[in-house]
Amino acid sequence: MRTLYHFALHPASRQARITLAEKKLKVTESPINPWQLDQGDWKKFEDITPEGVPPTLVDVIPSGEIIITGARAICEYANDGSTRHPLLAEDIVERAEARRLADWFDHKFAQEVDALILHEKVEKSIAGAGAADPAILREGRETLAHHLGYFCWLLERRDWLAGRYFSLADIAAAAHISCLDFLGEINWRDWPTLKEWYQKVKSRPSMRPLLMDRIPGFRAPRHYTDLDF
Repeated sequence: MRTLYHFALHPASRQARITLAEKKLKVTESPINPWQLDQGDWKKFEDITPEGVPPTLVDVIPSGEIIITGARAICEYANDGSTRHPLLAEDIVERAEARRLADWFDHKFAQEVDALILHEKVEKSIAGAGAADPAILREGRETLAHHLGYFCWLLERRDWLAGRYFSLADIAAAAHISCLDFLGEINWRDWPTLKEWYQKVKSRPSMRPLLMDRIPGFRAPRHYTDLDF
């Protein structure tokens, strides 16, 4: 029995959800809103998670209960727990590249893009902390363009982000990019190479629950759920 505590419009949570689905692991999802502490299973979540930030996976096994926090730990745990549907290549160079890019999204992309755009448009709105700052959004969008250009450069030379195989790098990218796409922050006409990659990712069964996410107070653009956008 597994329970995943997550927030729908949260890249780290989405990484965990996609990975668990790719590995065909059954899990019960428990939504958590870090900015509305009186809702959902927050008290239970707070008791088991010292960080107080989703995602957290609780895996009940015969020997007891395992609690794993953070997207990277959850993704690696899920991938290492079964040899079926591997999310890292056998080639050590491609494995290293997948981990490098996953780390890129977890840190560099999160700090330079998410911390500006998602914070201004999502976190401030939910927390009732005022309107988004246009200057901060502009900075985030300019940096986003540099990142997307780099990803296109990689995809012009590879089948998937890290190499020949779909990997944890693609999952990390999809988690972050899908949140921005939900907010209408990506003009896909400007990024045809990235669009082709994202169409392949969106068509995977592991992405379907994310495309069905609905967040009160937010409306995704029409193309968000369209596989052939």
